[in-house]
Parts: sequence; structure tokens; C-alpha cells
Amino acid sequence: MAKKVDKIDSLFVKSKIREYIKNKDCNTASAVLDGEVLNGIISGMLDKAIARAIANGRKTVKDRDL
Repeated sequence: MAKKVDKIDSLFVKSKIREYIKNKDCNTASAVLDGEVLNGIISGMLDKAIARAIANGRKTVKDRDL
């Protein structure tokens, strides 16, 4: 089972997120990049993928686990 971590480092590149949103003709609120929501979504997806890999007897997370 994964360890519970109070605060983890950012799992995304802020400039790339801002650029992606800007290319869709929208602006980025600072809370999107500085908040924990996006990081929580990403880490939640990764935790589920890890659990699925382990449930299938693997230590390697594959694209199909996402």
C-alpha cells in the first residue's frame, strides 16, 4: 500500500500547462498552477494505475493501467 504523503512535489510542468491552456484561447488562473487540485488529480490517477498493476501481479505500471 502506498504511503500517505502530506505534500508532494508538483507532478507537472507549470509552463506547459499554461501554454496548453493558452493554445486553446483561454487564460490560466494562478490557483490552477499553485493549488493542489491538479496535483491531486494526477497523483490519484497514478495511485489507481499502481494499484491496478499490483493487482495484476506486476511492478511495472503500463499505459493500460491508466
